[in-house]
Amino acid sequence: MEAVATIPARTTAGDPARRSPSADLIARLQRRFGDRLSTSRAVLLQHGTDESAYAPQAPDAVLFVQSTDDVAFVVRACAAERVPIIGFGVGSSVEGHLLAVQGGVCVDFSQMNKVLAVRPGDLTATVEAGVTRGQLNAALAETGFFFSVDPGADASIGGMVATAASGTNTVRYGTMRDNVVNLTVVTATGEVVRTASRARKSSAGYNLTQLYCGSEGTLGLITEATVRLHPHPEAVAAAVVHFPSVRAAVDTVIEAIQLGVPLARAEMLDALTIRAVNAHSRTSLSENPTLFLEFGGTKEQIEAQAEVMREIADSHGGGAFEWALRQEERTRLWTPRHHAYFACLQLKAGSRSLTTDACVPLSELAQCIDETQADIDAHGLLAPVFGHVGDGNFHCLVLVDPADASQNEEAEAFSRRLVARALRHGGTSTGEHGVGLHKMHYLEDEHGREGVALMRALKQALDPDNIFNPGKVVAI
Repeated sequence: MEAVATIPARTTAGDPARRSPSADLIARLQRRFGDRLSTSRAVLLQHGTDESAYAPQAPDAVLFVQSTDDVAFVVRACAAERVPIIGFGVGSSVEGHLLAVQGGVCVDFSQMNKVLAVRPGDLTATVEAGVTRGQLNAALAETGFFFSVDPGADASIGGMVATAASGTNTVRYGTMRDNVVNLTVVTATGEVVRTASRARKSSAGYNLTQLYCGSEGTLGLITEATVRLHPHPEAVAAAVVHFPSVRAAVDTVIEAIQLGVPLARAEMLDALTIRAVNAHSRTSLSENPTLFLEFGGTKEQIEAQAEVMREIADSHGGGAFEWALRQEERTRLWTPRHHAYFACLQLKAGSRSLTTDACVPLSELAQCIDETQADIDAHGLLAPVFGHVGDGNFHCLVLVDPADASQNEEAEAFSRRLVARALRHGGTSTGEHGVGLHKMHYLEDEHGREGVALMRALKQALDPDNIFNPGKVVAI
């Protein structure tokens, strides 16, 4: 086993000293896990790097677990020395969730990738935490059902629960909070807790399932999850339509929802994002604000939905619809949306993205985006805008040179203004990315001092030694 390497890391103001595992603890873990414990520099750096704009901050060791018993063992071992424990799914988070700001042991769930049970009669599936949404849907391919939550990345189910993820299907099928039934969680004392039964409803006690959903690994480690499944609709249609302005595109979706059109997906990409997609994917889409839509139901229902959408889009200046019914054609139409994030990074060579994630009530969405684009223009930022406009959630990718301090400060200033704007419109600082390191300072503005104090009390009650993902969500 290689010696532990020191990885240069950004220091977060206010963090206490690094709490590294002792040689005795490393030896104890190695006796139990053998080569599933790694202190290789490359492995440490991989597990201390995410998709955020933060510099890497590596753990002291990485442990590849294969069972709930493995997780309970490592928690008990680390708790004895008060060593931090950070859960790791696939590393796709964008708010610094998995960075080891105080060192410690990273618990990698990628080898806990079994689909344990599929219950079509209950419309549920039980999976280990490391199963990705792609793996789950592959296992469901012959059942007639699918798992709906699609954050874009092929994230792990455990990670998606931990961040209360959502994505493109939210407008019809809901977020991760709506689609998790129960969890298996390892607590700070190494005990294994099951948060609920498989029943569709219960009024027995506190809702522990939702307590851990969105906790970002700060209250316990999720090892298994039972999630809701949905039947595949009889027919699916996809459509792309261009608009003269972002407001026109957003107003089209809002009016459709208000009229009861059951959209399955409703995504908006602004003109700059479309330009990036064209360059990245060698497509020739009209470089105007664009809606990517999806409908599901019977063929007759889809035809009726399509007719209503045409009328609404036409009233807002929308262009001709491009439709697709077959899977191959739908994939072709939707590929630009799925490539948007990485396409936008290519707009500025060598850039990193400070990715924002505001969410406001639908009635406030068009105005909030208008004000945000005016802010972008006024400050000369390179910041594509796109998002899940069917649920009021939009993203700005502020592209900066990571070595240019002034660019990074300007991006942070924009982020602060955006959060203030979202809160002013009755929204939230994050609709789906989570708090992590980056949004901690906004929680009090959103929830008030008393609300954050209650969150801190929960953290201290469930994790008194602050071993679970310390330095995230609330300051201790």
